[in-house]
Amino acid sequence: MAKNYQDLKKEVWEEEKCAGCGACIAICPADAFVFSPGDFHPKHTEYCKEASDGVPCGACYEVCPRVIPAPSDRPLMGESIRLLSAKAGFEVPGKQSGGAVTALLYDALEARHIDAVVTVTEDPWTHRPSSAIITTSAVLITQAGSRYNWWVPLMAALKEAVITKKYRNIAVVGVPCVVQALKRIRQSDNALLRPFRSSIRLVIGLFCTECFDYQTLVEGKLLRERKIETWKIRKFEVKGALDITLGDGTTVHLPLSEVAECVRPGCAVCTDFTALDADISAGAVGSEAGYTTLISRTPVGEGFLDHAIQAGHLVAGPKVDQKAIKRLAEKKMKRMR
Repeated sequence: MAKNYQDLKKEVWEEEKCAGCGACIAICPADAFVFSPGDFHPKHTEYCKEASDGVPCGACYEVCPRVIPAPSDRPLMGESIRLLSAKAGFEVPGKQSGGAVTALLYDALEARHIDAVVTVTEDPWTHRPSSAIITTSAVLITQAGSRYNWWVPLMAALKEAVITKKYRNIAVVGVPCVVQALKRIRQSDNALLRPFRSSIRLVIGLFCTECFDYQTLVEGKLLRERKIETWKIRKFEVKGALDITLGDGTTVHLPLSEVAECVRPGCAVCTDFTALDADISAGAVGSEAGYTTLISRTPVGEGFLDHAIQAGHLVAGPKVDQKAIKRLAEKKMKRMR
């Protein structure tokens, strides 16, 4: 019998290693997983095809990014075909840095290389995040801006995209734990994962030091302690510290040590800063203001990147400061338990 949710519970949930990526929710054929706000791991209905009925499954264990310890000998920046800074070749309101990820996805949607984007959106008033499926370039632009400061089980939306709406050329944008789960899906020979495996066309990984719990940080640290109303917040950015830009242009600087209690427990075991298993990795670190650092890692990623540049939707910028990226990557690598 393959490993199932009981093994996942013992090896990952009870050890506080859960990434909260939502992969188990997305692929469970029995819809047995539920992830509620404030939870650090999913809840299970206790019905499992494998454990309850002896029907071969094991899909949830198969896709979990935390069942295998992270290798400690990988290059800090991983494999790459091209490293560059870039920005959108058109106006992107609400962009986080250079708007390069939005530009890449815009180009892919316009060229019909993809038919859907699984990503994170947020309520503009409260900044509360949710996973979403975007299928038009117009909606994509209105939703631009990184929401990955907050935890959300992003991949929960993948089931709707693949199984319900039957999109077959999907781009997924996520932090390293999401990217790791997608890699496991792509490499698995589990028949239950075939629809997901064949539908994921592009994976864009975002640089990430850690993800914050919305309730603890926004409703606790910022609203109750700092008296910062959510509607006054324009942008969050993590570059060795948490910088919060307000609507009047002022910035609130919070050392990561001050917001450590707001970080989700599962982040403590993650050592991947630059999303090493993505087709394209992206982040603000290493690039000048107004630009995004991009790392194409696979031929697929290079193809999407090259097309966006040739179409003028993406514009290359100044040289990337690799030392700045490696410095943060090394710092995260040393957090391994």
